[in-house]
Amino acid sequence: MADIRILLNDKSITDLKAPSVGQYRARDTQLKGFHVIVGRRTKTFAVQGDLRKDGKRVASISVRIGDVGTTSTREARTTAKAYLAQISRGQHPNPKAADMVAGGNEALQTSEDQPTRREDDATPKGVTLRKAWERYRDAHLIRKGRSEGTIEGYRDHVERLFKDWLDVPLQELADDPAKVIARHDELTKQRGPYIANGSMRTLRAVYNHARRAHRYLPADNPASVVDWNSEERRNTAMGLNDLPHWFQQVAVLPGPIRREFHLFSLLSGCRPTALMEAKPQHLNLRRRVLHIPRPKGGADRAFDIPLSRQMILCLIRVIRFAHYLYPCEANNWLFPADSDSGHLAEQKEDRDVLAKWGNDLRQTFRTLATPAGVSEFDARLLMNHAIPGVNAGYISRHKLLEDHLRVQQQAISSTIFGALGDLIARETAVRSWLGLRATPQAIEAAKRDADEALHTAA
Repeated sequence: MADIRILLNDKSITDLKAPSVGQYRARDTQLKGFHVIVGRRTKTFAVQGDLRKDGKRVASISVRIGDVGTTSTREARTTAKAYLAQISRGQHPNPKAADMVAGGNEALQTSEDQPTRREDDATPKGVTLRKAWERYRDAHLIRKGRSEGTIEGYRDHVERLFKDWLDVPLQELADDPAKVIARHDELTKQRGPYIANGSMRTLRAVYNHARRAHRYLPADNPASVVDWNSEERRNTAMGLNDLPHWFQQVAVLPGPIRREFHLFSLLSGCRPTALMEAKPQHLNLRRRVLHIPRPKGGADRAFDIPLSRQMILCLIRVIRFAHYLYPCEANNWLFPADSDSGHLAEQKEDRDVLAKWGNDLRQTFRTLATPAGVSEFDARLLMNHAIPGVNAGYISRHKLLEDHLRVQQQAISSTIFGALGDLIARETAVRSWLGLRATPQAIEAAKRDADEALHTAA
């Protein structure tokens, strides 16, 4: 029986059916690596992850946590997070198995080695970039609930762009800032100015965090001395006159779910990554809101998107298409896809096919808020931007949501669709997408095409 992906909880695990032969894994959709091994008579919690040494993958290991009958899902999930944190640091959760995992002559760090490493860190040049990054990741990013995308961005900077510095003491970098300046110049030429600046901001943050515990480190941060590249905000927003052509481009995209994703991105101004992970249970049609539980900034920045009439119709269309095209994944994701995660994972399009997508649409939303008569303050709230000044702490966003912000959202949506004029009636492709009864007709046409294909194949 093939492995499956579900949200693991006590009820869903109880409903898992035993295979007739062998075993299969039910993998959790929230915590990567956490899963249940389902056998003919037993169900066992376990975690799986890549064990690394010196930045290289040594082995992929699976560690059992406990039987389902004696361990609750909440307890198992807590243990799984601890095990995965150990694995990410190159430590096997089961010390006895650590020596056998590497295979051959390449041995992993064992419990006997650890005191020596800690003594090294205590020396004046002890704390390395690797240790400082692990501490910053666990104590700052994870503990403060930063999103997986944010953590992955930091990890990419440290473990890929600074891979050769992982075992270099931070004091060595502080004593030789020219080395950091040279790396910034090198990254600017090879990777571009934005990535070069971003990687240095990561290094600066890791160093500042490490200095709290290691006061012997110089106060002058080595990443602060680089000549920062100028970063101009990308002016890629559309105006009202650009919208008819954009709608024509979206209308002929082959995937109906991708069409609705781009449209909802424009109508909501939401960041694409957060929208991709939206789930059916996040949608409340009674209150007319879509909850975003983990936007940029983590769970502390969770917010509700008020829904205009056009946004509700967009979501109804995508739900209908999703249940027809991806009946299993549609139970877990608003924008399902044939991907490892089960949801839409890539929203990029060829610029010749679709000129604007992703953050271009977020900029467009903010730009069109002005002709819609929406104030800058309300636009910031709708986009979940931080509110500057001391007054921010006195604003209760949810109190504005039920009436005021929804009116502002409707004004923006009406302005966008008002710019189309008679496009829906005039253009066949747009009418087949947004016209009356277009969605059920499209689904029926798809069913007929599938039946004809099966008949021809037979």
